[in-house]
Amino acid sequence: MKRLLLVALLPVAFAACAATSPSATPAPAAARDAGLDAVLAGSWRDAKNSARDQYRHPRETLAFFGVRADQTVIEITPGGGWYVEVLAPYLREHGRYVAAVWDDAIPDQPGYRYGLNRQLRAKLAGNAAVFGAPEVRVFDPKAPVFGPPASADAVLTFRNAHNWVADGNADTYFKAFFDVLKPGGTLGVADHRARPGTDLETMKASGYLTEALVIEYATKAGFVLEAKSEINANPQDSTDHPNGVWTLPPTNRHDAADDAKYQAIGESDRMTLRFRKPSRD
Repeated sequence: MKRLLLVALLPVAFAACAATSPSATPAPAAARDAGLDAVLAGSWRDAKNSARDQYRHPRETLAFFGVRADQTVIEITPGGGWYVEVLAPYLREHGRYVAAVWDDAIPDQPGYRYGLNRQLRAKLAGNAAVFGAPEVRVFDPKAPVFGPPASADAVLTFRNAHNWVADGNADTYFKAFFDVLKPGGTLGVADHRARPGTDLETMKASGYLTEALVIEYATKAGFVLEAKSEINANPQDSTDHPNGVWTLPPTNRHDAADDAKYQAIGESDRMTLRFRKPSRD
């Protein structure tokens, strides 16, 4: 009887293993999150930001990363605040949103960093009814620390990893992500995706990274790749453009005569990867 029961259970066990394979396509969320839907429809969202939902898929991306309204979530260098308009209101009541930004007190950084920090703080100032009291937490880009050890449920980074690779300090960032996350915590990464086999110098120049390189950095820091998603894929993007990824929207660094061509392509092809910090169990 025990032998028959074991045989009967084997297909179930194998199916469970297949469902959790990093190469498997994850199942869609069982139910929509009404709170997130309400935030995405919020009147406070900049119309230009909302128009990019078709490329950034915030509902599906946050569901894939497993973000919940009661978590402590750190977003790394949120720029002018595209995802801040979504995450801060979503986490306002029961969770905590932290925007990790370059330290303004450090002189001689690229000028855009200071400008983006001012833009972000202006967005949050005097708008507690929408954003609550999110923390803007500064870090040294040469030696990043994102908070007390094991204090965050999730660390999210959108279209940033290519900058760290270009600067030659990606290892320090991924190690800092690992340190700030609780055991079992999630690292969610979305970035421009290069063709497999693209060499490092081409990646640095183009802004596109191979999935293999990002996975290498994360696993070296101690993370386990849990799943990949094609949520933010764009098969129309060849990834071969005269000004790299910045040729495409939203940067649009191209000749005016070519605008229709690049608008038809849309935003970049992107990887979406979910990593897990192993639990102590």
